[in-house]
Amino acid sequence: MKQIPRGARAVLTVCALALLALAAGCQPAPDTASDATVRTSPVVVQAAPPADVPEADPTRATARAAPPMLHPVALGTFESGSPIAESVTGNVTIEGALIRGENGAEFVTERVAIVRGSDEYRPGERYADALMIGAEHPVELRRVVSEKSPTLSPGSAFCRNFKTGYLAIAKISEDDNDVVRVMGLRGSEMPAPSAEDIAVCTSSQYFARR
Repeated sequence: MKQIPRGARAVLTVCALALLALAAGCQPAPDTASDATVRTSPVVVQAAPPADVPEADPTRATARAAPPMLHPVALGTFESGSPIAESVTGNVTIEGALIRGENGAEFVTERVAIVRGSDEYRPGERYADALMIGAEHPVELRRVVSEKSPTLSPGSAFCRNFKTGYLAIAKISEDDNDVVRVMGLRGSEMPAPSAEDIAVCTSSQYFARR
């Protein structure tokens, strides 16, 4: 076999390497878009912060308006100051909700209003005239919840054969005494200028030295 000269072998080697390089350069580049997995970062949508909601503060809570307090015009024990008062109750003790007569009469009451002497308890009839007080004088009106008859006589102490519906109480000053006048009213309506069924039963007077 004929040997190729050394110089020619060198040339052939260089040509072979050049052909390999040319072949490598002619191959298409890999499609990275199709072969590689494209990862996209997730889009984080951040919600707007919630509006500030004030916490419940018991010190700022809106309080309901309490109903007005009705202060009694007279409290304590009073002596009967007239024959009618002696017959109706005798000496009388006026408490927060209870009115007790010495003769056993007893009234459980509820304070419903403070009116004036000029107010009418029925059409055309005023407290001032019935209780002999001034037009601006306060009168405490109590509804009778229940009553007990005097020990020695049947029926209501104030209204006799009828249930006492309301008691009107006024206190005035005379000389050295506190004078309390109590008027019994009967009827189902609330005493007012339009209350047609309200009627006066008995009015009695008591006193206590100051």
